[in-house]
Amino acid sequence: MPHLTAEAANAILLENFAPWVLASGLKVESIAADGASLRIPFSAELCRTGAILCGQALISAADSAMVIALASVSGAFKPCTTVDLTISYMRPISQADALLEAKLMRLGKTLAFCSCAVSEASNGKPVAFATGTYALLD
Repeated sequence: MPHLTAEAANAILLENFAPWVLASGLKVESIAADGASLRIPFSAELCRTGAILCGQALISAADSAMVIALASVSGAFKPCTTVDLTISYMRPISQADALLEAKLMRLGKTLAFCSCAVSEASNGKPVAFATGTYALLD
């Protein structure tokens, strides 16, 4: 059973994330026992030439989604900092929302390891895959 609700996870976003991350429209859609599902709504402000959602928006959303996945498993926001963040882009998203499925892979005493699969909301096709390592600050 999930430790957080989507509403509580969205409150974590509002209380702990930078204003420019919030300006992307990133929202938690659902919480699972091992992670979280988030969405970035399509916005021209997040696009580069050709109405393609920019990679910078995707990687910042993936990083944020993995922190929310860590909060989901922990039952509350865990102060942490990104130690390593890697993303592989597979195809562009054009004029569609992005869905992010973040999962906690391992929670240690000082480090957490997460993954995030990004897909296009309109067709479910994979767009990118990210992994992140987080140093726990508490």
